[in-house]
Amino acid sequence: MLKILGKTPSINVRKVLWMCAEMDLPYEHEQWGSGYRSTQDPAFLALNPNATVPVIVDDGFVLWESNSICRYLAESRHRSDLLPTAPRQRAQVEQWMDWQASELNIAWRYAFMSLVRQSPEHRDGDAVRASVGSWNRLMQLLDRQLASTGAYVTGSEFTVADVLLGLSAHRWRASPIVRAELPAVDAYLERLKARKGFQLYCTSELP
Repeated sequence: MLKILGKTPSINVRKVLWMCAEMDLPYEHEQWGSGYRSTQDPAFLALNPNATVPVIVDDGFVLWESNSICRYLAESRHRSDLLPTAPRQRAQVEQWMDWQASELNIAWRYAFMSLVRQSPEHRDGDAVRASVGSWNRLMQLLDRQLASTGAYVTGSEFTVADVLLGLSAHRWRASPIVRAELPAVDAYLERLKARKGFQLYCTSELP
């Protein structure tokens, strides 16, 4: 049985939970992280010395880093519909996965920590405005990509990249910031609403 460790409110944990919903994959779920069991617990640190969520244990195999977990789940269950096997198609999916984990996450982090999490360490107004500006700029890039495909991030078919970027687009839409008008992103979110994973893990209570 697959075991997932990490608190549901975490966007990175929700990536893995959405993947499981997409694949009808059974699992056990343990809530770890702020407000739940501490990731500084020696039992958790033995699995992930970074003390971050999520972590999975799959028949004794331990893996952390949410995007790596999503790749692994698709490949280990032979879901080439979610993660293509053809090198060029797979590279395109992974390109957008890596972009989400690096460029997009870096852009939104300061504004989100300040405006949503109310972090006392993120009170610099100039830094918030710069973060919002970068966030909107990168979402405009995503909007152009979605306008060009007319459907999902890499084309007409839903892939693992859409799990990651669907959650990211939902976070952008739900956050209390001045947002650019992005019709392709709006249409994308409407399209994703039909999916079970989006219905479960992209709600107003889980920004």
